[in-house]
Amino acid sequence: MTKNERSYYSRRMSSSAPRQTKGEETRSQILAAAVRVASETGFESLTIGSLAERTGMSKSGLFAHFGSKQELQVATLDEAARRFTEAVFLPAMKAPRGLKRLHALFENWITWPQTARLPGGCPIDSASREYDHNPGAMRDAIIERQKVLDRELTKAVQMAVDAGELDPRTDARQVAFEFVGIVMISFRTEMLFGPEEAHRRARTSFDRLVGQHAPQARR
Repeated sequence: MTKNERSYYSRRMSSSAPRQTKGEETRSQILAAAVRVASETGFESLTIGSLAERTGMSKSGLFAHFGSKQELQVATLDEAARRFTEAVFLPAMKAPRGLKRLHALFENWITWPQTARLPGGCPIDSASREYDHNPGAMRDAIIERQKVLDRELTKAVQMAVDAGELDPRTDARQVAFEFVGIVMISFRTEMLFGPEEAHRRARTSFDRLVGQHAPQARR
């Protein structure tokens, strides 16, 4: 993931970042609460009024940060994407390029709702389903972020191909597509199987996917 792409998909936090102003701290606290609400009950439930009740702030105080429900929703999506990037992609970038990085991405992704303490699951996944057939600013924002995710995941797969760890004939975008599919079905089946079994089955599917594209498997 390049520096520009990290900046586009999320604002990376660091210890050298300037201290937030009181207004920025308040905005961060509001967005943290908004992400939890979006995880639990969806983005359409996010309103200035409902968030005022959740945070104990006045509506006028919230309007000072977000002038409309749509502005609040998009900002919450951005915050969820930032958290996703910091929890899933950035730690995986420390792993060597290739299968180790892909495995790290996969493991981070299927477990991030639990590690991020999101009681209703992945808010980005929720938003994708919620706005799938609902044109507008939110749907456009979701699509843009999904395009970045698809591009970066495809690059990660291609790196494994270039490293000789996947067959050179591997369609990197197809593997990325199936990678996401396994993650999504893991999320969907947590209610049915529970997280432990859903994750175990997801890992089995991912190992099978990688094995199908191992160099010796396609000779």
